[in-house]
Amino acid sequence: MSRTGLSPCVIVHYHEISLKRGNRPLFLRRLQENLARAVSDLGPVRVVQLPGRIVLDLEGTPEPQGVWERLDRVCGIANTALAVRTGSALDRIKAAVDHVIDRQTFTSFRITARRAFKTFPLTSTDLNRELGAHVLARRPDARVDLHHAGLNVHVEVLPHEAFVYPDRRPGPGGLPVGSGGTVAALISGGIDSPVASWRMIKRGCRVLFVHFHSVPYLPDTSVRKVRQLVSRLTQWQYVSRLYLVPFGEIQREVVLAVSPMARVVVYRRLMVRIAEALARQSGAQALVTGESLGQVASQTLHNLARIDEVALLPVLRPLIGMDKIEITDEARRLDTLEISNEADADCCTLFVPAHPGTRLSQEEVADMESRLDISALVRAGVEAATMETFDFPLGAGTHPARPAPRRRVAPPPVS
Repeated sequence: MSRTGLSPCVIVHYHEISLKRGNRPLFLRRLQENLARAVSDLGPVRVVQLPGRIVLDLEGTPEPQGVWERLDRVCGIANTALAVRTGSALDRIKAAVDHVIDRQTFTSFRITARRAFKTFPLTSTDLNRELGAHVLARRPDARVDLHHAGLNVHVEVLPHEAFVYPDRRPGPGGLPVGSGGTVAALISGGIDSPVASWRMIKRGCRVLFVHFHSVPYLPDTSVRKVRQLVSRLTQWQYVSRLYLVPFGEIQREVVLAVSPMARVVVYRRLMVRIAEALARQSGAQALVTGESLGQVASQTLHNLARIDEVALLPVLRPLIGMDKIEITDEARRLDTLEISNEADADCCTLFVPAHPGTRLSQEEVADMESRLDISALVRAGVEAATMETFDFPLGAGTHPARPAPRRRVAPPPVS
């Protein structure tokens, strides 16, 4: 603590984690690890768990505001505040309140005080009154407004210390990344799949990404876009793996054997098989797609049922009940929309019929696939896949994660 008895910190509150009862220590430990990782390049930051909250001690940290902003992308947080930390004696708390209000412009205010232990000599109500009178004595031009205050000074009193802060910033909520297992997301360069991936990250999953491209039949623009999207999403989960699967030759084989109306569903079934093989190799426990019910021909209930038939792992669809406007709004908040809107040519535009079928039966799809060597095509996709690794942080919070050198993936057995 500084000579003034005040030290800067960020106080982190969580919500859903507090409902976990016996498993709460596991979630809190993961959240602490993620907090430390998110700010690891911004200077010395000590992460301390206290009853009901986690504190990041910023004493000696050159960028307190930067640390606070990084926490906007740490899942599991209900809200955060850039606070000052002091002793729990009343005079110390008043000095901390002075420190906060001297940096604010306001005409009305309120005090929101909470004491976390009952032996403190003042009740929360008494503390509100005492501190409110103190502020009025220092700022006689201000008035108390309990409902529409221009400044809300929060005070949290613990047994041996207190925290004072003027602002709370909402966190993303959800659960800490790494607490919910690993999933493999089929990611395109479009709007939907990055949002679906983020929704699984928010639920505590580590997401690895699988992208199907048609290089050299098409330019590599979709690959470049997906690298940017994975970089952006890596800011939320700190390490990502991206599998790049060349799919053009597989599509060519399908075109030679399958009628136009069934090609899209056959493509998707092959993608699911290949992604599942890569997922099993990497320890992922489910697949994730960005499908929304009825959005395109392959996303009718009939065709989704045909696609799911080939999956042995669960297929999760976080966007299934969302419309395009809702998905686009979320992509805008995630800052992925501009990337997704860039023109590209991905494998979905190659060898796709003008009028694909929307109600394919099991028998129709089975007949089409009987003309293909499915095992050989899946094996070819897995053997040709390459993997890239992305890490974060790398300097400022808006910098994209950089991919590691590409390496070929050793294929797992394919049935």
